Amino acid sequence: MPYVKANQAGIVLFVVASVVLQNPWVLAALWLVQVAGLLTRGKYNLFVRLARPFLRTEGKETQAEVLQRFNNTLAVVFLTLSLLCHFFGWTLAGTVFAAFLLIAAGVALLGYCIGCTLYYQYKRISRKLKPG
Repeated sequence: MPYVKANQAGIVLFVVASVVLQNPWVLAALWLVQVAGLLTRGKYNLFVRLARPFLRTEGKETQAEVLQRFNNTLAVVFLTLSLLCHFFGWTLAGTVFAAFLLIAAGVALLGYCIGCTLYYQYKRISRKLKPG
């Protein structure tokens, strides 16, 4: 969980910086960090690598890897949508998608995982739809 929190803090900082600086390139950098983390299962996530020497993980709460991947995928999806909107000149829509990610990461830092709730609902509904 300390690594998850480090990633969430990095997301919050980068999205806030992007909005304050009104610069979608900051979101593009964040997108690269998140995609690298997703493709390497967190091994090359810049935020985790920077925070690792300062974090204690022994005896700390953990999060299932499937939830980490799901939440990381959601972050990449929101960042991709935000960047696409910015690319097409739809600044407001791009900012809204970035704000969704900011809210999710910010609330997660406070202790409530929106992505985990979405994952639970997804699994619950998919079980109901399964034949047999």
